[in-house]
Amino acid sequence: MNITSENIVNIPEQPILEGVLLLHDSIFGDADKLAGKIKKRQYLLFTLAFDLGTVIGYKIGYPVDEKKFYSWLGGVSTDYRNMGIASALMQHQHVYLREKGYDRVQTKTMNRWRSMLLLNIKTGFDITDTYLDKKGELKIVLEKELS
Repeated sequence: MNITSENIVNIPEQPILEGVLLLHDSIFGDADKLAGKIKKRQYLLFTLAFDLGTVIGYKIGYPVDEKKFYSWLGGVSTDYRNMGIASALMQHQHVYLREKGYDRVQTKTMNRWRSMLLLNIKTGFDITDTYLDKKGELKIVLEKELS
């Protein structure tokens, strides 16, 4: 294994984007929906993990305002879970955000994604809100100070 990580601002080149979409589809099953949402965004930050050029993990986010960043989506290939990749991606993203002047990061998750919820709490996120989405599912809003 030769795992590396990289931040890409805006939309990655096609082979990398296809790798993100394939991985997203294997986890969530809606790559077409994600591809449409990506095209509508003005500014995105992709924080990616690779093993020998293959996308094995990702975090995608965007600014809420000049000081707050929203960490929107993320996932790690099932073959690479429980190896600290999600945590490393989060740390890589947060270092970049601090360097760019952000002082808060927000994310949302659901109870069914317990490993992500626990990782967020373990790394300093606080639960700041909850709400029911359009499907009636409970969403958990978390925020972390980056300073």
